[in-house]
Amino acid sequence: MNDLAPLLTPEGRALLDEVRDTDPAQELAVATRLRREHPAELVSAALGQARLRQRAVVKFGAEDAGRMFFTPNGVEQSTRASVAAYRARRMAEAGITSVADLCCGIGGDAIALARAGIRVLAVDRDPQTVAAARANADALGLAGLVEVREADVTDVDTAGFDAVFVDPARRGGRGRIFDPEAYSPPLSWAISAARRAPRGAALKVAPGIPHEAVPEDAEAEWISDGGDVKEAVLWFGTEPGAVRATLLPGPRTLLSRGLTDPEVRPPGRYLYEPDGAVIRAHLVAEVADQVGGGLLDATIAYVTADALHPTPYATAYEITDHLPFNVKKLKALLRERGVGILTVKKRGSAVEPEELRRKVKPQGPHAATVFLTRVAGAPAMLIGHPARA
Repeated sequence: MNDLAPLLTPEGRALLDEVRDTDPAQELAVATRLRREHPAELVSAALGQARLRQRAVVKFGAEDAGRMFFTPNGVEQSTRASVAAYRARRMAEAGITSVADLCCGIGGDAIALARAGIRVLAVDRDPQTVAAARANADALGLAGLVEVREADVTDVDTAGFDAVFVDPARRGGRGRIFDPEAYSPPLSWAISAARRAPRGAALKVAPGIPHEAVPEDAEAEWISDGGDVKEAVLWFGTEPGAVRATLLPGPRTLLSRGLTDPEVRPPGRYLYEPDGAVIRAHLVAEVADQVGGGLLDATIAYVTADALHPTPYATAYEITDHLPFNVKKLKALLRERGVGILTVKKRGSAVEPEELRRKVKPQGPHAATVFLTRVAGAPAMLIGHPARA
């Protein structure tokens, strides 16, 4: 799909409504039928857009995705709506009323900001992306709050806006870009733009950003949604030096208290698996302090404790067995317990979960979780199940 314009015509919109629920397996038959009454290019564009909308449901929900317009990269790289809404709420609660959204993509963040009552200038240099962002603001009834502009973000004057939001491109021709200075625009430029904003700024960066790359005058926040780490955000104008992990839905936020690394201790009755945002934010010590636990190994983010202390920042498991790593012993134990539903988790182990399942061949009516990890440096297996409060 190289041009959205035909899809924005009355004929295009009607065709989009007609093909919206097309099963991919039936596309050829549907296309053949529709080409008898519509131009072939328009039919192809409509079916392509229907596929993109179906893919976008997981990020935007069925109602919005069914009305929005997407590009392939836009579906892949846009912010999940729940994350964008959380970030927009933070800005609105800080009293921000206008934002320059730089590198706006198909407009997912601009939509969330406008729904929070914030006036938005959405800027991108790709004409097709700009067309999608403009169409999306219009489709969702937000055109009065969102101005979409095709431009290089480095040429845009943001002086008339309370804040800036920058989402640099982190993908190139060879895939993901891990060096923040190789982002487009580079992180250093985004930081300079953030520091010029009168009321603050938010820079979306990859969750794997090194902590040493975070400026001293920024707050760093790692965000997960449903247990999956989605992004990190550098905030300016909030709490310089603060580090937090935020879990959605909720939100629930864990702030760094600057605790030292927990001590390594023998496995207790419970194992706690911290949320990925907690791990990325280096806040495992805060979780260990909450549950009165320590680490199984100095280099691995598994916390162990003798008592159950439910926390939203980690999933607790009750451990029934602790063994040195040995496939034969594990297979015998699972057969003895009648375990046929086996969840394999690993951290600090080279063994692949599917490979282990093939070797132990679990059979039976019961379920168990096995953790492949290290205990005080030695390969180990911990068997258990989700803890019940």
